[in-house]
Amino acid sequence: MGEVINLNRVRKDRAKAEARSTAKANRAAHGRTRAERSKAETERERAARLLDGSKLED
Repeated sequence: MGEVINLNRVRKDRAKAEARSTAKANRAAHGRTRAERSKAETERERAARLLDGSKLED
């Protein structure tokens, strides 16, 4: 007889692989979002200092 394929095991393996792929994509998206927020916060601070007449320092 040939090899017995456990379909439940195949489904679990596929689900695990998909979950890892999704988690990786979410981490990448979160990193971009965090960087974008950091940049926006820096720009807001610079704008506030400009409006206050403070000297800008980079």
